[in-house]
Amino acid sequence: MNPASGFAAIDFGTSNSGIALPTHDGVRLVELEPGHPTMPTAVFYRLDEEHPAAEPTRLYGRAAMAAYVEGHEGRLMRSMKSLLGSSLLEQATDLGGGHAVRYVDVVVGYLRHLRRCAEAAAGAPLARVVLGRPVFFVDDDAERDAQAAAALEAAARAAGFTEIAFQYEPIAAALDHERHVAAEELVLVADIGGGTSDFSIVRVGPERRGRPDRREDILANHGVHVAGTDFDRRVELEALMPLLGYRSLGPSEAGRPPREVPSRVYFDLSTWHLINTVYNAGRVAELRRLKSWYADLAHHRRLMTVVEHRLGHALAAEAERAKIEVAGSGAAEVDLSLVESGLGTTVGSAAVAAAIEDDLERIVEGSRETLRRAGVAAEAVGTLYFTGGSTGLDALVERIAAAFPGARRVRGDRFASVAQGLGLHARAFFG
Repeated sequence: MNPASGFAAIDFGTSNSGIALPTHDGVRLVELEPGHPTMPTAVFYRLDEEHPAAEPTRLYGRAAMAAYVEGHEGRLMRSMKSLLGSSLLEQATDLGGGHAVRYVDVVVGYLRHLRRCAEAAAGAPLARVVLGRPVFFVDDDAERDAQAAAALEAAARAAGFTEIAFQYEPIAAALDHERHVAAEELVLVADIGGGTSDFSIVRVGPERRGRPDRREDILANHGVHVAGTDFDRRVELEALMPLLGYRSLGPSEAGRPPREVPSRVYFDLSTWHLINTVYNAGRVAELRRLKSWYADLAHHRRLMTVVEHRLGHALAAEAERAKIEVAGSGAAEVDLSLVESGLGTTVGSAAVAAAIEDDLERIVEGSRETLRRAGVAAEAVGTLYFTGGSTGLDALVERIAAAFPGARRVRGDRFASVAQGLGLHARAFFG
């Protein structure tokens, strides 16, 4: 590593993040945690139980997840990237113990941690960075999308970077794929992560490698703000929340059909950045008063257990785990004994497929729209390159592939190919 190079590439993902540094003959991924070139995009603000007034300790990545699972007092923050372009970004959220933090400062703190990891691996200060970005932070709203990009740039500057460039995440994945191709071809890159599903149609080939300006090789970009965290939410709503009363009915009343119980709390409990809003005192009191709405009082009792013991993030983690396990083995056993002794359910592939059907169709239509914008026929696409954590779902890959029957399928590193490609772009851009 040449210390004078002074730059890095960062894949700041919704679910996972990675860093690439230049080497004399390519790039290398930084080991962010022992044995791992990527780490969860997660921060845990741990409160000192003996001295609650002390400033919370920040833990990152797997350490953050472990502290949360082990039940330490504090607040877990995930999917911070999805808040870019949202009005929530400048708002503060409660950490407990009288502490609060603005969501934007959570983003800045995480990026600062990544910069420190990069500098430790490089053995030198790093002021220049290439950051990955989705094709669209926000669907169908150019103003909010621009605000999101500006917010990410401002956060990177606050984290200590002074020269910042962006590259689309699916373009970065195409650059990673290009290292292995022997002839020129058109590639549809499907980068489907935690927050967005992004597509690009890119011309790649051995004679094009290393060019600093690849604009003429990019035929089209498109993306939709639907991906893995949406799948988790759907699975939680369809498979777990009915055990707490979601879509259940109230008692029958003379002359009137029973009412469905209010559903807002279940949607909030299934959305990571809204879970803590359910725990404020006024909301808890309101939910207690809804007891008479429930025909099955066990549903209300379980809901109140989740709310009063702040189990919302644990349920969300169980939904995510079930989705991943179903993708690997076709079924998952979900143990909810933390809510009620003996409570649990089985989640199968058919249930997951049904839960995410609408999301799958939106994503597939995103790939078709990319093709239309490129002005080429599906037959012209030689390779489908899949990257991003959510491409572990075979049902998703099969649905996209069906729209391009003549293309071969290539699976990149689901978690590291974007960081690798961003590093290649950083070498060409800065080097």
